Amino acid sequence: MSAVIGSSGPPPPGSDPANRSIATISRIASNYQIRTSTLSQNTAKLSSPILLQRTVAYDVGTNPPRSSGNNNLHQNMADKNGRRRRSSSILQVYHEPLEPIEQLSDQSALPNLNANWVNAKGAWAIHLVLIVCLKVLYDVIPGVSQETSWTLTNISYMFGSYIMFHHVRGVPFEFNGGAYDNLNMWEQIDDGAQYTPAKKFLLSVPIALFLLSTHYTHYDLVYFTINFLAVLAVVIPKLPFSHRMRVGLFSGVPED
Repeated sequence: MSAVIGSSGPPPPGSDPANRSIATISRIASNYQIRTSTLSQNTAKLSSPILLQRTVAYDVGTNPPRSSGNNNLHQNMADKNGRRRRSSSILQVYHEPLEPIEQLSDQSALPNLNANWVNAKGAWAIHLVLIVCLKVLYDVIPGVSQETSWTLTNISYMFGSYIMFHHVRGVPFEFNGGAYDNLNMWEQIDDGAQYTPAKKFLLSVPIALFLLSTHYTHYDLVYFTINFLAVLAVVIPKLPFSHRMRVGLFSGVPED
């Protein structure tokens, strides 16, 4: 303290030593305040770019403040992960959602001619007629054995049944305004009810044909495997757990 006071110059004549000490302390305090303010300004200038990069976004009224930079980073990573999952998926299994009220109203407005015919007279007998016609057609082909004829009959009926009842969706008519565009014929029969008389008959026909084909092929392992795979492709989509189930190969779940 004496060195600082001595450097300030000789005291004026007639001044009190206590007053000189107070004046010296005041000058030191003012110099310290000036240096402190200058240092604060320099620090603010240096840190301003960092503060600008770490901006904070606020959602008014509801959500707490969150860092916009971190939020965008997490969102971009989630989008990339989602795209990778969709692109890397080979088999997609999902269920068709229920129709909205407007579409249900369109379905109940008019009878569904695409599916109601299965309950009409002679609709059940046509399946037996088709099976007999297929068997006769393959029998008249030269060089076709009975085992091959029964196997071809079984495969032909199963293939046609799958295309008709499970593959094609919608109604080939314009009167209902596309009310059944997301349902196949099996799901349209009896308004989707399970184990109705018509559905029981349509389920029993391929099973009976498989048993006949297995018997007349003398339980050969090759023919049995072919006929068994064919009947599985038709029976599984008819079971209740497969109702509205969709299987996509190398394709994602549709957005609509």
